[in-house]
Amino acid sequence: MTVTKFSKQRESIKEYLIHTKEHPTADMVYFNIRQKFPNISLGTVYRNLNFLEEQGEIVRLTDGVGSDRFDGNLEPHYHFVCRKCKKFCDLEMNSLEHINTLAAANFRGKIEGHTTLFNGLCEECFLDEKGK
Repeated sequence: MTVTKFSKQRESIKEYLIHTKEHPTADMVYFNIRQKFPNISLGTVYRNLNFLEEQGEIVRLTDGVGSDRFDGNLEPHYHFVCRKCKKFCDLEMNSLEHINTLAAANFRGKIEGHTTLFNGLCEECFLDEKGK
């Protein structure tokens, strides 16, 4: 069994992600963590983000177009990404867990969960576009 050494930097990254609603990119995490650890490298931030994701301590979000985003909220919830400004945000809504059952109905494997990413225009971009 491999024992992982405690890292103040890794713990700081995890705490930052748990307490922010921004769904930051790796660059945003790096900028924030540098406030506390000025000598941290971007490579160290990437390695720690990958490690934390592999350990199931954070979630990586991607829209397939922009930079990956990271979320420290492990509770089941859904996300929205704005097609214009690329902002990610949490959506407050009821669970869609029943779609696992629907998906499993004609699937011979085992459905263990799902990821749902809604997209469109955030409120600010919608109002800006509407006002034109």
